[in-house]
Amino acid sequence: MTTRITTAARITTSATPSTAITEEPTSVSLADSIPTSPADAGTGTGTGTGTDTSSEADGTKADSRRFRRSPRSRRRGLAPGKRLPASRLVGPALFLALWAVASAAGQLDPGAIPAPWTVLKTTGHLWTDGTLPTDVLTSLERAAYGFAFGLTAGVVLALASGLSRVGEALIDGTVQLNRAIPTLGLIPLFILWLGIGETFKIAIIAIVVYIPIYLNLHSALSGIDHRYVELAEVQGLSRLRFVREIVIPGALPGFFVGLRLGVTGSWLSLVVLEQINATSGLGYMMFQAQNYGRTDIILVGLLIYGIFGLVSDSAVRLIERKVLSWRRTLSN
Repeated sequence: MTTRITTAARITTSATPSTAITEEPTSVSLADSIPTSPADAGTGTGTGTGTDTSSEADGTKADSRRFRRSPRSRRRGLAPGKRLPASRLVGPALFLALWAVASAAGQLDPGAIPAPWTVLKTTGHLWTDGTLPTDVLTSLERAAYGFAFGLTAGVVLALASGLSRVGEALIDGTVQLNRAIPTLGLIPLFILWLGIGETFKIAIIAIVVYIPIYLNLHSALSGIDHRYVELAEVQGLSRLRFVREIVIPGALPGFFVGLRLGVTGSWLSLVVLEQINATSGLGYMMFQAQNYGRTDIILVGLLIYGIFGLVSDSAVRLIERKVLSWRRTLSN
């Protein structure tokens, strides 16, 4: 009997370590094993002892550490960032640099594309002779008159069509038909109607200008949220106050888009019109240079047109930024 008891005790004793080895260890989270501060590392907090004896508050703190992001893993902003100084001049400056390098390396035919310094020298000669200032002033006057008439017509027609169903029925279809007809194709007809003087040139420029202004302003007026109209009716606003406080601020972004297109269109049409029965202007100067094979003078005219277009577009953008400073967009 004594032998049996001793044997059973030895079996029980030898089984105890085996049971301790096969016991599953308590799981340890990644946040508990990584100290979040030097203080936690010194005190041994979160080193993973295999047992969870912390209170409920310590568990909440561990969860917050688990989802905390390090500074390097934070998501970058999606906005374009701060505006670069003179960013619109980078492209033209790069183009001029490539032009100069190609001319200096002999990669361009001087008879077809003169070097930049040759064009600059020709500009100085034309300015000294007095022909270039006269042509520039004449072109500016034509573009200004055509742009003024086109701007007035575009704004008036867009307001009449965008704020009234009757006006839309009478105006919008006619403007869309006019937009589908090539404007420069109207030149022979306008010459027969208005003569071959300055009047038909200004009329063509006005048509080129008013179409983009009308389209963008009319689209902006049609896109105003109807809830603003209902709010104005509830507040009892008059028609004039409704237009001043709701319609105009809501339509200004679209108006400035059309204005930029109209400014550019005035210069594009002027290039063609000044080559038709003209005695002055940049287009006339370029047409005469074509007859004599002076590509340098043609490039002078093209560069001046480009500078005028860039300056006028930048001026419109500057006015837009000042007037619409209350908006928060990617551009500002």
